[in-house]
Amino acid sequence: MIIRFNYADRKLDYMPKSNLKAMIANIFTTEQKLLKEINYVFCSDDYLLKINQSALNHDYYTDIITFPLHNKGEPIEAEIYISIDRVKDNAKTNSTTFSNEIARVIAHGSLHLCGYKDKLKKDILTMRSKELFYIENL
Repeated sequence: MIIRFNYADRKLDYMPKSNLKAMIANIFTTEQKLLKEINYVFCSDDYLLKINQSALNHDYYTDIITFPLHNKGEPIEAEIYISIDRVKDNAKTNSTTFSNEIARVIAHGSLHLCGYKDKLKKDILTMRSKELFYIENL
């Protein structure tokens, strides 16, 4: 299981990063999904907007984009892009700390790779419950 944190044009100011990596490993273990490799890339709003426009044809800011790189039935490999700017704004909007919000967003991307969706109301509730569960066990 390889978990990497990479930086495009923003650095993740969160210590210790080993706690986040342990949470990610716990998610895949608990959800009984085999993780081969996952690369988190931390970036700015503008950097992620360009990816959102070119890869998904969406013209809006987002906090996270998850790209699975594996075929169905294979161990999970993925790249996850996270906007540090958006996470900071979300933390303020949701009256939480940056540390809590970055953990939630990281868990969110991992849960997508485990098969959880967030388009329907019932799926959003399940996703939020799972995010909270893993953050509380961080």
